[in-house]
Amino acid sequence: MMGTLLFSLRILLQISIPLIADIHFDYRLAIAAASAGADGLRINPGNIGSVRKIQEIVACAKSFQIPIRIGVNAGSLEKDIIKKYNGVNAQAMVESAVRHIEMLRSMDFHELKVSIKASDVHRTLEAYRLLSQETDLPLHVGVTEAGSLYSGIVKSSLGIGMLLYEGIGDTLRVSLTRDPVEEIRTGYEILKALNIRRRGPEIISCPTCGRCNINLFDIVEQVEKALLSSTLDIKIAIMGCVVNGPGEAREADVGVAGGDGVGVLFRHGKVVKRFPQEKLVTVLLDEISRIPSQEQAEGSTPKTT
Repeated sequence: MMGTLLFSLRILLQISIPLIADIHFDYRLAIAAASAGADGLRINPGNIGSVRKIQEIVACAKSFQIPIRIGVNAGSLEKDIIKKYNGVNAQAMVESAVRHIEMLRSMDFHELKVSIKASDVHRTLEAYRLLSQETDLPLHVGVTEAGSLYSGIVKSSLGIGMLLYEGIGDTLRVSLTRDPVEEIRTGYEILKALNIRRRGPEIISCPTCGRCNINLFDIVEQVEKALLSSTLDIKIAIMGCVVNGPGEAREADVGVAGGDGVGVLFRHGKVVKRFPQEKLVTVLLDEISRIPSQEQAEGSTPKTT
């Protein structure tokens, strides 16, 4: 347990955001993490073991005044529930979640939120919809073990996005077999697409066609990387056609288009500058860097999150 204490302390010393300890099987790890300063615990009571072990976790959480997330996964339901439903389905997952909610409430613990995840989008959606009718506790939504980058993003976007659109979900987790940075980025993009929360620029770009004669893929990638840490709330267009690009992207705050050696810079669909095509990225990034100072000069505050 000393290793868990030291590891948690090392993390806490390097961050300024809440640290949630996600614990499986060994209840002593939950106690050690809470003792080290974790801001919350996630446990699946179904794999923690006896009621006594759960009681010890609850007592620890009470003493440190931290919440617990009950995390039910389709792959680790109780044997009696699986037998009752002849397998794992949404109803079985909900019964498991309700059982655990009632158990912790019987211990006079009420600082709870709940997740109820499966790797299957349909089952996840059905389970959360059913659970939202059974409890008013905060729900943490996600599709667990969603997979590699592309399949994981698709499954997470569908599952999380549909639930949030229906008003179900208070926090979320994107689960990818990838660098966790990509999970966070995907989560923000889901929120941005639903206009729930905006953080950083939105880039719109055309899918390319016969009129495109610039390396649009590379240009978009360069701009995305350059703005990865930006919190400026603007819409940016990167178009492959000087003729139609500005008009098609007139909703963008700023954008560029290129073709036949010429690049254009436009704002809200109106061309404001022409320049050599090879400077597309440089000119766009330079214009974006001026936006905060331009807004401040006009007496307004840049839109940031």
